[in-house]
Formats: sequence, structure tokens, C-alpha cells
Amino acid sequence: MPFLPISVKEMKAYGWDKPDFIIVTGDAYVDHPSFGTAIISRVLEGAGYKVCIIPQPRSDADYMRFGTPRLAFLVNGGNIDSMVAHYTAAKKRRSDDAYTPGGKTGARPDRATIVYTKKLRELFGDIPIAIGGVEASLRRFAHYDYWDDAVRPSILIDSGADLLMYGMGEKHIVEIATRLNNGEKISSLTDIWGTCYAVKTSEFSHIAGSRECPSYEAVREDTENGKKQYTISCKIQQDEMDSVRGKPIIQRHGNYILVQNPPMPPLNEAEMDEVYSLPFMRDYHPSYENAGGVPGIAEVKFSIIHNRGCFGNCNFCALAYHQGRVVTSRSHKSVIEEAKKITQMDDFKGYIHDVGGPTANFRKPACKGQLIKGACADKKCLAPTMCPAVEVDHTDYLKLLRELRALPKVKKVFIRSGIRFDYLIADKNEEFFKELINHHVSGQLKVAPEHCSNNVLKYMGKPPIEVYNRFEKRFYELTKSANKKQYLVPYLMSSHPGSTIKDAIELSLFLKRNNLHPEQVQDYYPTPGTISTCMFYTGIDPNTMQKVYVPKTAKEKAEQRALLQYFKPENRQIVLAALKKAGRYDLIGTGKNCLVAPDKNGKAAPQKKKKTIRNIHKKKK
Repeated sequence: MPFLPISVKEMKAYGWDKPDFIIVTGDAYVDHPSFGTAIISRVLEGAGYKVCIIPQPRSDADYMRFGTPRLAFLVNGGNIDSMVAHYTAAKKRRSDDAYTPGGKTGARPDRATIVYTKKLRELFGDIPIAIGGVEASLRRFAHYDYWDDAVRPSILIDSGADLLMYGMGEKHIVEIATRLNNGEKISSLTDIWGTCYAVKTSEFSHIAGSRECPSYEAVREDTENGKKQYTISCKIQQDEMDSVRGKPIIQRHGNYILVQNPPMPPLNEAEMDEVYSLPFMRDYHPSYENAGGVPGIAEVKFSIIHNRGCFGNCNFCALAYHQGRVVTSRSHKSVIEEAKKITQMDDFKGYIHDVGGPTANFRKPACKGQLIKGACADKKCLAPTMCPAVEVDHTDYLKLLRELRALPKVKKVFIRSGIRFDYLIADKNEEFFKELINHHVSGQLKVAPEHCSNNVLKYMGKPPIEVYNRFEKRFYELTKSANKKQYLVPYLMSSHPGSTIKDAIELSLFLKRNNLHPEQVQDYYPTPGTISTCMFYTGIDPNTMQKVYVPKTAKEKAEQRALLQYFKPENRQIVLAALKKAGRYDLIGTGKNCLVAPDKNGKAAPQKKKKTIRNIHKKKK
């Protein structure tokens, strides 16, 4: 089965005069199930519709190449938010774009979903337009925008689209397509779960059982009350993100009212199997070959997604807000069939790079109650302590990995997406833990303690550092008993809401005690739709409505980041200033517990060169 058309010539080769749907996307066209455009286009194709794709349009001619679709335009900004794709946490322009041919920047506009939709309105008038993907999903309500440093309205209203699909869109899009094909107008599609629509205030009828967020006008006010209203709005949105118990939500925007229908139920096992059995080419469109291909395929080409959803629900992560907290998984047969296809690819070298998802070692919901009552609105499954109802069990995942390892042509099966270490260490049966170390670590295992200060971890929605310490200790014990040289690579984050200079110093001391020298450090990045972003903007914790300290100035962010890399000579003066400001003169010196040496005659004292290895290596005896 060939790629779907991105040119008129390819459309004619299919024998089509015009498409039913045209997808306009901020990414290059990559037909792989890790890319949203690929999934939606193949799902529509499987339902009998003709789909053409316009990747990264720039000129009017690009938008108009296929003419007017029979049913609708579908618009997304790409696999990640276009602003995140373009800018670092310091708001500096990125030098590359993994989802563009050759990795070059500049192929998509800032706020791509809005730009594309408005251009389509200009060129095609009153044509049905539905928006979706991560950019639309996470910006569906009035939201704080880090790059504007202000609250923007719902992207549905900002863009002028008719309908917004949030979450994973397979069920939404088939129902939308069916009803449009049956002659319904897109304005009448107001009852589809997992969608948002806007209606004039004068035409709005009360929705039974709905909850109302504070209005856009209320939450955009840069006042103490405005930020309190924003926090209330954020909490309502997070609480109702559940397909079992979630209620409709409304939010007023001037003369319009935004309506969010309850979340669409996640795909069950059979439905997921069907989606992943579709005829993906598992590569970028061949027209990009001369441009150097699309770099974003490299990490996923030989990887397999086996689950969706995440009951970890960290405050800084938007996955639960997008996919939901209830985990669903594919059958072993489906995963094995995909693996067999991978082994037949010409460039397969025997290594399956990942068998994962939002969290690799989740295969089922946290507890049976999630399937009956939905995920709890008032507590997390794993933090600050694990709920007694959580069923910890790795046996099914372990069985799947064993089946994959036994396939012909497969040399190794790695796990590179996130392992939830607190869930792993809670499993009294260590069989999976041992086989993880023996068979599925490619020298380094990435884990995400994120910080060591329990004060900061509380605001992150992560477990206390003591849980990570237990996991780390056992990892190296099992690694030693297996006679292997393998290392943990902990992800660490600076400047998260709640993190003071005192907390940053605590983290630098943690790194020094453990002989960890991170080459890269992630500054907290306030992306739309998360609880942490709400805290960053308002200085209020939505879960408690209590004030929280937020490091915001460029100077303090630089200090916290430098403290995580205190060993770098170029950071020395910044670390010195931070330690003096905190009154931690005991950490300035040449003793074994000190972070930096003092100045001598105004000059930097020579430091003993530390041996570092790329990322983080830690040797245990």
C-alpha cells in the first residue's frame, strides 16, 4: 500500500478527482503510527474515505493544490505544539526541527493551527474545518501562553474552526466523517464526546450536569483575583478529564460560550489492535529523501507503542490531560505482528528500540475502580504515596517482552521510554526487574526522579526521593549480580514551581554525593494545559489553593540551572553568587563537601578536572 497523496499527481494515481478530507499539518508527512496525522489519515482511509495531506503549507498554492474537499479540512499543528517546536525554555529560537525535512527550521509558522485555519477560511470561505492534535487539545480552554506571557482564548475561538477534537482522535474522526457523509452540517455535531464547539451566548441552552469554568475575561485579568479564577478553571478542567465520570464543561468567551463534551472513552484492546494493524509505511514520504529525510523518524522507526494513558499524572506532564489516566493496551498478538513487520524492513539491524508508551511498564488500569467509577478526581494513584488500591503487576508486560525476544531476526529488545520506578520497586515479584537489567537496558536506563527535594517533588506530583533511592540501590545490586556495567540516567529539572535556591542547592549536593555530572539540564518549561503551568502563572497550587513560590526571573533560573552543573568552570561565578545569596558559605571552599573553590585575588581558583561521560554515568562497587 503506497503513501497517501501529498500531490495532485499522487491523487490522480489513486484515481481520485477530489478528496473527501484534506489534512493540513505542521509536520512533514511521516506514515508511522507514532505520528497523529498518519493515524487519523489511515483510520479515515480504513473507513472508506479519500484522504489527501498538505504538509507544512507556505503559499496559497500549497493550500489550494487539491481544491475543496468533499467533506472537510482537518488541521493540526504537528506532533508537538508549534511553539515548543520553535522555542527553548529560555524563549530562544531552536536551530533545528526534527519534524521537518533535513531538520531545518522555518517550515511551519508559530501557532500553526491558528495560522492554517485562518488561511483556509480566507481561501475557502465557509468550509467545514475541524482542528485536533496536541496543539489544539492542550489549548482547548483559555490558557496561559508562556511565549506571550498572557492568557489566550481557546484555540477553537482564536482560530475560527468549527470543531475541536481533543485527546486521541480515532473514534471522534470516524463519527464526524460518518455524520458529515450522511449530510449533517458540522454546526450540528454538538454531541460528540471528546470534542469542543462554540455557540453564541444568545443561542446557548443550559446543559444538564455541566460545570462552568470562570470566563476568559475573568481568568485573563492580571490581578490576584484573576489568577485565583484561572486556578479554579484549571482544577475543574483537570478534574473532569475522565471518560467515566467527566462532566461537560462550559467557559464563556465574550459573546460565545465554549462547550467541552466529556472525554471520549479510550480505545479498548480490539480497537487499538485494529488501528495499529492499518497499512502504515513506517517511514517518511520518499519526496523528502533528497532533503535529508525527516529526523523525527529515527527514534521511533523500530519502536512499538503497546499502551496509552498514564495514571502517573505528573503535574508538569500533559499526557494525562491529553490521553487520560486510564491505561489501555494492545494484545500480544497485535504487538507481535507489528514486530514481525519491523523485522522484514530492509534497514532493520536486529534491534527493537523500544516497547513502550507514555509509561512503558503500565499494561492495565491502576485499579479495577478506574473502569467502574473512573480515575479519582481528588487524589493521584502513585504520589505522594501509592494508593492501596493500585494493582502492581508486571507479569503481562514481561510475557510480552519474552515473546518479542524470541522472534527470529531479533537480537535485542530495549526499553527506552519512561519506566515508572516507584511502580517497579513496589512489585514484590522481582522477575521483571531482573529481566529488565539482563535483557532490556542498552547500557543506560533513563528514569525520572526529576528532583531530590521533597518540597519540590510535592509540587511536581512525584514520589519522595526516598523511593528513588530504594530503586537506585536495588538497580545497582541487581546489575552487579548480573555482572553488567549499566547505569541509571536520571532526568532532572531546574526551576519548577516550588523550587527555591535552597532546594536547588540541595539538588546540587545530591548530585555531588552521588558523583553525578549531568551534561544537560532541563529548565522547567511551562507548556499549555498542565497543573505546573497553572502554578507558574498564578503562584497558586490548584490542588490546595495555597500560594507556591515560583522562580521566574532569568537570573534565578540561571542560578538554579548552574547549581545542577556546579562542576563546570563556566558556571563557577554564578554558583558562587547563588551560594553567597543563600548564606551557604560552608559550600565555598576546597573541602570534599564544597561545591566551588573561593576566589583568589579576584581570580577563579583552579579546579581539579572532573571525569565526565556523556549524559550521566555512575559507577557502583
